[in-house]
Amino acid sequence: MDKTEQRLRDFGAVIAQLTRGENITRAQAKDCWSQICNESQPDLQQGAFMAALSAKGETPEEIAGTFEALYDLDTTKIEVNTTEPLIDNCGTGADALKTFNISTAAAILTAACDVNVVRHAARAISSNCGAIDVIEALGVDVEAEPSIPKQSIENAGIGTWNAFLPSIHPKTLGRVLSQVRFGSTINIVGPLLNPTMPEFKVMGVPNSEMVDIEAKTLRELGVKRAFIMHGLEQGSDKGMDELSTLGESHFAELKNDGSIEHGTMSPEQFGIKTIKYEEIASSRDVQRDAISMLRVILGNDEGPRTDIVCLNAAPLLYIMGKVATLEEGVAMARNSIANGAALNKLRDWVRWQNCTPDAGIPRLDEMIANAS
Repeated sequence: MDKTEQRLRDFGAVIAQLTRGENITRAQAKDCWSQICNESQPDLQQGAFMAALSAKGETPEEIAGTFEALYDLDTTKIEVNTTEPLIDNCGTGADALKTFNISTAAAILTAACDVNVVRHAARAISSNCGAIDVIEALGVDVEAEPSIPKQSIENAGIGTWNAFLPSIHPKTLGRVLSQVRFGSTINIVGPLLNPTMPEFKVMGVPNSEMVDIEAKTLRELGVKRAFIMHGLEQGSDKGMDELSTLGESHFAELKNDGSIEHGTMSPEQFGIKTIKYEEIASSRDVQRDAISMLRVILGNDEGPRTDIVCLNAAPLLYIMGKVATLEEGVAMARNSIANGAALNKLRDWVRWQNCTPDAGIPRLDEMIANAS
């Protein structure tokens, strides 16, 4: 038997193991994903492996092995020079409730409170309006070479890496995500593949079971502090990869000492009333969703959208030590809107994440006029 046939059979044996509901080791996961990165398996075997692993349900060890392969073989490493540490906030996608882009707005409010936020995001896959689509509509250059987001992080305190760019992920991430329409391990790992590898993380996951798994995975990967959450809709089995104002939320906090604390919270704890999904739903149109987010930043929307954005900014401010409690974080986020710091931060982001400083400002000004 030649080496190619043996490699195909060995890979197939791992797929069979997963379909029997058996876990694989961290090393096996890394090896299989390395073969996917190097395209040494046919597309059918790659897809079968991804589906089988997802259907079984991933363990922290399997997720860590997946991360190692994709980070080693498919992630450009970029060093940025900042005096303060970095934090990333993102969701995995593949959740049931499609909202306007909450995490991006939360990132802007957080950066406006003197926190360095470095995001790793993608165009729409499981949603209608991805984070990259929305910030592009506001004037941020999302197609530029890595030096442009780097200068934005260093000068504006916020920037985003486009996960679909070959200059960021040359082999696998964009190729796989552009071809599949189901949630897989790559949805879980993709948000972790930030080229700058921030040591602090706030992350939403697609179901409550993943909260603990993701917390343990981040601990395995050496993240210092993290906050992982999944929000529910009251009276249904649907959820979101954010803290929810539709019902209670499940969360896990990874602490400095490596311990993990679990809990639940309700919007009422923060003086926020429980709302209906329709009040924060995506319009399924990029321009309209961008304007909805911009109205929050401008302070022109004091209702449910602002409430959920401020609620989701709170964990970033808490994890970075800006506040002692999530309640204080909500208040600080609201203040960044009221004092104009959030809008100024967005303008700085648009100015610095462009090849020329003022390239995106006219587009932002046009969007502000439409949102006013």
